[in-house]
Amino acid sequence: MKKILLPTLMMLFASIMILILPTEAEAKIYDDTIRLHILAESDSEDDQKLKLSLRDAILGEFGSELSGYESVIDARERLSEKTREIENFSREFILRAGYDYTVRAELVEEWYDTRKYEDFTLPKGYYASLKIIIGKGEGKNWWCVMYPPLCLDFSKSDGYSEAENNLVVGKYAVKFKLLELLSELCK
Repeated sequence: MKKILLPTLMMLFASIMILILPTEAEAKIYDDTIRLHILAESDSEDDQKLKLSLRDAILGEFGSELSGYESVIDARERLSEKTREIENFSREFILRAGYDYTVRAELVEEWYDTRKYEDFTLPKGYYASLKIIIGKGEGKNWWCVMYPPLCLDFSKSDGYSEAENNLVVGKYAVKFKLLELLSELCK
């Protein structure tokens, strides 16, 4: 009986693990996504308005250029080259708005919690980000997905593979939960 029970349990365990372990497409979501993340000086009403005004200015000035990347590799390279220009633009915008806050822009890897929209979900985990910090950066933040270019249109996710697109657009993938747990261990 033990000779049959142990192999049967092992096969059952292996089958369950195959069903719940993240697929390659699920794990690539982290590598194939770049976010734009803007942190306000504080939570004051004026600082929050400034953050949103800066967001609009950045997307207005650089939006078409930032959404024109052909691959995530191209996006990372170009963003590395544009970071100082975006930082200078942001600094000048804030000065013109009457504030003397410092501004830092950097391309970093940072942790994000799960974000659900009506028909779009990204699992929590580490993502590349163009992070713009206004002043102390202690206020509420705003973010969007720069690559693939979803900052303005969450129904268009052309930069993801078909498998990735099927995961993030539509119902929340149960397999993301295990992927998130694995990411949490790396946090």
